[in-house]
Amino acid sequence: MKRVNSIFMSRLAALLLALLLLGALDVSAQATPAVPPSQPATRDVVDEMGRTVHIPISPTRIVSLAPSLTETIYALGLQDRLVGDTDFCDYPVEAQKKPKVGGIINPNLEEIASLHPDLVLATKSINRLDTVRALDTLGIPSYATTDPHSVAEIISSTQKLADVLGASEAGKSLGEELQTRLAALQAKLAAVPPRRVLFIVWTEPLISTGQHTFIADVLRKAGAASIVESSQDWPQMSLEEVVRLQPDYLVFASSHEESGARDFEALAARPGWRILDAVRNRRYAVVSDAVNRPAPRIVSAIEELARQLHPEVFQDSPAPEKEPAPANPVPSLPPRPAISSFSHTVCTNSTESLCAH
Repeated sequence: MKRVNSIFMSRLAALLLALLLLGALDVSAQATPAVPPSQPATRDVVDEMGRTVHIPISPTRIVSLAPSLTETIYALGLQDRLVGDTDFCDYPVEAQKKPKVGGIINPNLEEIASLHPDLVLATKSINRLDTVRALDTLGIPSYATTDPHSVAEIISSTQKLADVLGASEAGKSLGEELQTRLAALQAKLAAVPPRRVLFIVWTEPLISTGQHTFIADVLRKAGAASIVESSQDWPQMSLEEVVRLQPDYLVFASSHEESGARDFEALAARPGWRILDAVRNRRYAVVSDAVNRPAPRIVSAIEELARQLHPEVFQDSPAPEKEPAPANPVPSLPPRPAISSFSHTVCTNSTESLCAH
C-alpha cells in the first residue's frame, strides 16, 4: 500500500511541476512582445537606362554628376542628402558650396569614393558609360536618367527620381505644382498666336534647336514656334536660311540678361544680319539658362519667356521676382567636342558615353 501511495505522490508532483512550467512559459510568452520582421535596408530599382540597380531604401549620401540632377535634388528639398556634385553645378547658389568631384565628363573617382556615397546620380546625355562602370567596380551604386524630349518627360523623370530617393510625396507635390503652373499659363496664352522665333544655341557656327528637343517644347509652351523644322536635335543654320524664314524674335539663353544683350549686339553687328526685321527692330528675348537644363526650374524659364514674347497677356499680372543668378557662373559644360554648349550636350564620338547605350 505504501508503495502505491509513493508512486501516486511522485506522479502528482511531476504533474504539478509540469503545470507550473507551462504556466511560466505562457506568462513569459505574453510578457514578451512579438518582434516584427526586420525591414529590408536595400531594394532593386530599374533606372531610366533599363539597368537594374541595388540601392538603399532611402539614400542619405548622394553625389550628383549633372547640374540638372543637382537642381532637382534641391527642388525636392533633399539638399541635406547631397554630399557632393560637379564643378558645373552652380544652381542654386548653395550648390556651389558642396564638395566638388571634378568635371562632368571625367569626374574624380577617388574624390567620389572619399565621400562614401550610397548613391551616385548620372545622366545619359553628359556622363560617360566608363564612369558608371568604374563606380560599379568600386561597389558604388549609380542611377542614370535619360534624355527628356518634352517638358512632360522632365516632370515625369523628376517624380521617378523622387521615388528612387524615397521622397515620393515630395515628387508628387512638386509635379502637381509644375503642372498647375503650366495649365494656368496655357490658359493665358490660348487666345494669342504663337511668335515665330529662332532659338540660338550657339552663334559661331550658328546652331539652333530641332523639333524633337525639350527646348522646342519649351518654346511651344511659352507661346512660340521655332522656325527650324529640322529633325536633327541641334541643326546648324545659315544666315540665308534665317533671312528667308524671318523670325519674329531671336531668343538667347544666358545666366545674366546683360550677357544676352551683348550676344544680340554682337550678332547684329555681323555682315548681313541687319536684313532681319527682328534685328532692325531689336526684337529679342533673353531667358534664364534654366531653359537649357531638364530640371523643375524649366517651368520658370517657360513663364519668363512667355512674358517677354507676349507682354500684352500679362499686363494685369505682376512679374515674379527673378531667381538670383550665380555670382560667378560657370560655363554649362567644358569646351565642346562638337556642338554641345550646355548641360544636355550632343553625344560625342570621341568618348564612349551613356548616350550610346
